[in-house]
Amino acid sequence: MNLLERLNQDMKEAMKARDKDRLTVIRMLKASYQNEAIKLGKQELSEEEALNILSREAKQRKESLREFDAAGRSDLSEQVAKGLDIVTMYMPEQLSEESLRTLIQETITDVGATSPADMGKVMGAVLPKVKGKADGTLVRTIVQDELS
Repeated sequence: MNLLERLNQDMKEAMKARDKDRLTVIRMLKASYQNEAIKLGKQELSEEEALNILSREAKQRKESLREFDAAGRSDLSEQVAKGLDIVTMYMPEQLSEESLRTLIQETITDVGATSPADMGKVMGAVLPKVKGKADGTLVRTIVQDELS
């Protein structure tokens, strides 16, 4: 079942359960999916394109969460955290920090990186491997740590 079918099914369930928070997030995801399909001129998106949408939506919510926490807006922070939880339900299982660190170390060896100046090479090789399975900020932090 592709993302759009799953969103449609979950939207019906949320309507029946009268779960407004979940319904709002699902509608937003569905709109993002449809807008991307229109932008690309396709009827249905590939799995990778759908994953890009989910990653973008999760990233936006994480940034909002940080901003609301910094501003002391716990009411908005809670709402965004619930939305983030719903978005992550549709994403593939995230890699643990340990397995991510192992993958990065292997990539550093493969690329032949030896100093922090090689960070671009390492990031360019790692990011396609972990797309949707790890947060880019965490990947960057681990790469910096491993190269220094």
